[in-house]
Parts: sequence; C-alpha cells; structure tokens
Amino acid sequence: MNLQKIENEALHLPREERAQLIQRLVLSLESPSEEELRSDWLLEARRRAEELDSGSVQAVSGEEVIRKAKALIK
Repeated sequence: MNLQKIENEALHLPREERAQLIQRLVLSLESPSEEELRSDWLLEARRRAEELDSGSVQAVSGEEVIRKAKALIK
C-alpha cells in the first residue's frame, strides 16, 4: 500500500478515529528506536561501572534494595 492510498483512506475515517491515528503516529515518532535504547542503556551501564570503580558510589545489595522498597510501601 502506498502513502497516497493510506492518506486517502485515513482522510475518510471519522474525526475521532483520525485523531486517534494522529496521536499514535506522533507517539511513534517520539519513541526511541531499539538501537537508541540499547545505546542509552550501554552508556548508563558504563557510567555506573565507572562510578563503582572510582569509589564515588557504594554498591547496595539486592536484598537491601528490596528491604527498603518494602518499608516504603508499608
């Protein structure tokens, strides 16, 4: 299906459905790609590893994190 046909069909949708389509299309443009997400997470992992290696932050055990989280939701 080509762009012109998609546009013609979209323009014949009821107003509310066109608005929903617009919203979905705009959101799809704002969402990062899988490659961007992968790159961002890799940069974050490297940053955190450097903080641990330099001693600027201290590691917290998973058990401690869970204990604190449970205390917050009580």
